[in-house]
Amino acid sequence: MSPTQNVTDHFGSFIDGAWEGRGHPLSLVDPALAQPHAVIHTSTLEDVDRAVTAAHAASRAWARRSPSERGAILGTWAGLVFANQDRLAALESRNVGKPLAAGLLNVQIAGSIISYAAGAADKLTGATLPVRSPDYFGYTTREPYGVCAIVLPWNVPAVLGASNLAPALAAGNSVVLKPSEVAPLVLHAMVDLAHEAGLPPGVLNVVTGVGPELGSALVGHPGVNHVSFVGSVATGRLVMQNAAQNLTPVKLELGGKSPQLVFADADLDRVVPSIVRGITENAGQNCNAGSRLLVDARIADEVTDRVLAGMSAVRVGAWDEDVDMGPLVNAAQHDRINGIIGDARSRGAELLLGGARPDGREEGYFLAPTVLRVKEAGHPVVNQEIFGPVLTVETFADDAEALALANGTDFGLLACVWTQDVSRALGMARDITAGQIAVNQYSDAGVIGLPFNMAKQSGFSSGQGYRGMYEFTREKAVAVKL
Repeated sequence: MSPTQNVTDHFGSFIDGAWEGRGHPLSLVDPALAQPHAVIHTSTLEDVDRAVTAAHAASRAWARRSPSERGAILGTWAGLVFANQDRLAALESRNVGKPLAAGLLNVQIAGSIISYAAGAADKLTGATLPVRSPDYFGYTTREPYGVCAIVLPWNVPAVLGASNLAPALAAGNSVVLKPSEVAPLVLHAMVDLAHEAGLPPGVLNVVTGVGPELGSALVGHPGVNHVSFVGSVATGRLVMQNAAQNLTPVKLELGGKSPQLVFADADLDRVVPSIVRGITENAGQNCNAGSRLLVDARIADEVTDRVLAGMSAVRVGAWDEDVDMGPLVNAAQHDRINGIIGDARSRGAELLLGGARPDGREEGYFLAPTVLRVKEAGHPVVNQEIFGPVLTVETFADDAEALALANGTDFGLLACVWTQDVSRALGMARDITAGQIAVNQYSDAGVIGLPFNMAKQSGFSSGQGYRGMYEFTREKAVAVKL
């Protein structure tokens, strides 16, 4: 395939209900081929100002619209996402490089998140408070911030877009969205569907371009009333600095180094497939990837052997092939992760599997599922978010050591506890410093409305779920003397 074959053009700005492109062309690369498949005409700094202005002009009417009407529009939007799920999945999968089945699942999750927010839109309530005498009345209300800036990464754009856009819009905010310039296409298509569903012009706007330039201008814009950022710890710090210039409230969802604690009584037939899936799904490019295997020393050899067998069986290929795992998203990510693996080995980590391209994948940004055994406590690789299909293995002798290892990183996003001992499971859930604890599972698919919480340097947010709209509203207290 030549670099120009089947390349399609897209506009990068959606302002006041219309697409336009006034900036430079930017190629989007198929990670499996390392060749362009689309071109985005990026937004300019002037476009950022125009988008914020449009959002501000539309915000008052949208905030004062009946929440039931807002919910109905979001419900229609969710229906359109489901109706167009195959097309949306193909956009995300090719753009990011993930298998089509994974892209389809992500789009279905996104539709479910929008549907949940649609139903919650008219159920956001304040509190009626006790008073010292019948001559007083006190209550609180929750009000939208106004203009929300939402800045997102490339790894799971449909899900992250839905989990931020849906509660922000349901609560009555207007939005300026900046998707990653690496993988914006599925979010562009979802914005089109939101407009088709009846979202008024100006309520949802989009600017697309290189993060350090465009993102900084958006986050630091004086017309922005709230910032939601998903990305790395380093960029999160810069976002806070920019937002601080205007004292703009910030919601941060940052990195993770999630441990999977496997105790001797765990059901390994359930454990091993989950560990493999938790680090190879989306080629490990998830903030909540189960990237650390902490295993009881008594069963470490058996668990490690079974995990190696499971990861060796992972089928790797392009987004449109029947495979389990795709490539890394781009050359920079591929080079960075290979460098991390090399550095870890030079510092004593033992390579048990992978660490190179899979056989037959000379094109693209492929990396085979990789396992590193770490014996030195505090090895740098166990505290570094790799963001790739790289699993580290450590052992523990007892519950106290397991807990110390689980808490021994700067991150606190997700921890998975595998045991049939209820007391141990609940004790670990209490004592591990993380926003989310999964017991005998990796995902939270069985719980509706569970918030995507985080701790330590993973950020500060209640994420989506039943508290999603609280993140995008401020509480007002009212005291009345009758």
